[in-house]
Amino acid sequence: MANLLSLVGINKIYGTKIKTQVLKNINLEYRKAEFTAIIGQSGSGKSTLLNILGTLDRPTSGRVYASGQDLTTLSDDQLAVFRNRMMGFIFQFHYLLPEFSALENVLIPHWLDRGSAPAEKMQLAKELLDRVGVSERMNNKSTDLSGGQQQRVAIARALINRPKVILADEPTGNLDSDSAVQVNSLMREINEEFETTFIIVTHDNHIAAQCDRVVEIKDGIIVDDYLTADRSRQENWEGLAPRYCLQREGLVEWKQGG
Repeated sequence: MANLLSLVGINKIYGTKIKTQVLKNINLEYRKAEFTAIIGQSGSGKSTLLNILGTLDRPTSGRVYASGQDLTTLSDDQLAVFRNRMMGFIFQFHYLLPEFSALENVLIPHWLDRGSAPAEKMQLAKELLDRVGVSERMNNKSTDLSGGQQQRVAIARALINRPKVILADEPTGNLDSDSAVQVNSLMREINEEFETTFIIVTHDNHIAAQCDRVVEIKDGIIVDDYLTADRSRQENWEGLAPRYCLQREGLVEWKQGG
């Protein structure tokens, strides 16, 4: 199977007089329908890596490929069109526009790309809101939605242009534990139903332990990259989750004490 996204020899340096190298010779490949976590401590380079994968930032050196196309040769305008059509984004803070309804927020990526939405696109937006469980709130302003509902709308928005890849930066980081479990389950269902590739930056090792693949970054270097299927369930869980946390039948159960 051909690679959907590839990073080859990626370096990222910030600053001119005082230079800080955030990413160091990164080589990564992602394929269709993968459900992948990127983990690492704060400041390790996770978000910078995700931004380069999503063409939101350019590398200092190295190449970014999508289905064999070299994205580093495209102009900013060309990248914007590519990004809107191929990728969806979910962030820790949903970034819904408060003056618009949930339905209108879902349609924004289409409006930016092609203008007013035809009837079939409007119907798709309604179906997506139903799919993520907030169809009854489609006419509500985002400020009238709970945090979990807002993130569900953000997921529907990420899907409106039928992207091949969804990049999520701490998508459950601003949610309570119950909403976090629900949103993670929803992303997994979408991954399996539509064969959408998910690349998730997370501090939540409970989420990482349930992904198909885990990429760990430390000080701008990939220090581990493995398929969870190649390790036992116990090895995955003990390697990623705190000792006081167990996974039972897809749910997270907390034990008291240390």
